[in-house]
Amino acid sequence: MSSRLRFLFLQGPHGPFFGQLGALLRDAGHDVMRVGFNAGDRANWPADLPYQPFTGAVADWDAALGEHLRAFGATDIVLYGDSRPRHAAARRLAAATGLRLHCFEEGYLRPYWVTYERGGSNGRSRLMDMSVASIRARMAGRVRAMVPAPAQWGSVWRHSWHGCMYHARILFANRAYPGYRTHRAESVAREWWLHVNRLVAMPWHLLQRNLATRALLRSGQAYHLALLQLAHDTSVLDHSEFATMEQFMRRCAEAFAKAGPGQEKLIFKAHPLEDEREPLRRIARGLAREFGLQGRIGFLYGGRLGPVLDAAKSVVTVNSTAGQQALWRGLPTKILGQAVYGKPEFVSMQPLEQFFAAPAAGDVVAYREYRSYLLATSQVGGGYYDAAARAGLLRRVIPMMLAERDPYDEFDRPIAEPGAYPRLVAGGTATDRT
Repeated sequence: MSSRLRFLFLQGPHGPFFGQLGALLRDAGHDVMRVGFNAGDRANWPADLPYQPFTGAVADWDAALGEHLRAFGATDIVLYGDSRPRHAAARRLAAATGLRLHCFEEGYLRPYWVTYERGGSNGRSRLMDMSVASIRARMAGRVRAMVPAPAQWGSVWRHSWHGCMYHARILFANRAYPGYRTHRAESVAREWWLHVNRLVAMPWHLLQRNLATRALLRSGQAYHLALLQLAHDTSVLDHSEFATMEQFMRRCAEAFAKAGPGQEKLIFKAHPLEDEREPLRRIARGLAREFGLQGRIGFLYGGRLGPVLDAAKSVVTVNSTAGQQALWRGLPTKILGQAVYGKPEFVSMQPLEQFFAAPAAGDVVAYREYRSYLLATSQVGGGYYDAAARAGLLRRVIPMMLAERDPYDEFDRPIAEPGAYPRLVAGGTATDRT
């Protein structure tokens, strides 16, 4: 790898993470530049780092991206999420030209980790094509690091605050970007209002959640847990047959009505960042009436997942990363979309009706080896939204970005080989809690 790299940044997670990452890469002797699409991107990028606004229409982006890459002499592209249209164009161009594509995502193991991969993430991750046998062979002779699955999603309040401020800047201070259009179905004004509403409603949802969770856990009633995701989650939209959470909920309720034992319940649990762009609680009640499941369908707002998982009989989801917390616990798990953990050794291959009637568990030993492999490769300790978690993430991820090989190939490199960056197989490096 060249001693001096040129990193072109696109859009990152809400908040200062990409700005701090760019500054540290510059301080390490590399060149950085960001292309921003709105006032939120500009506000989260340091004033003393090069910045180029893109003010054109979406249709002009592919040509503009190629020109930016040539003019800057980029060797690397850095982005968060590879599915939004602007980033999909960068992914295709990087694959065609041989540029390194650094993909950040929320952690496949949450909340104390984030995902760093090259070339693609989620349904485009290299993990999708790795067999369990090949992963177990890679882990042979390695000491396993069995870090417990955390029970809470992470910095929900800070995540919501950064999202609210980002959309407020676009809504009220975006005059310099006349061609900007959000990649989501909702308008910017609607997105901002949803963030505000979520922040305001948090205390009320906390009270409702605590009361409902306590009642469920004290009831002694067996239940299956359906883990919901965000309506705009690209993992759902790009890697499943569902366009809304209502469609997923309907599929679950219909199957449960046909096969779920009469004494058991189906509990829909909302994502911790759910902003109610779909009226999920009302949908759950409507499905209970439609399928004759009154008293057998429940709904929980997001929050602590661990205690609810510990008492569940099974878990079903589209492809939520929270499914891995179920697998770590040895719970029977069914997914209805594509996921990096969607291996037949781990998740149930039963039809959904049969799964609810008699859920079959996967190979928990094989899954725990797989989880150890993730912790030693693409899962980086830290977080985007909390200052202390962000500092830990930055310390760990920069050596990974500067390594010649991606995390999966780097793991196969002999540990004693000069220049290899530290990889956890036991103890601390990649799995420290922050």
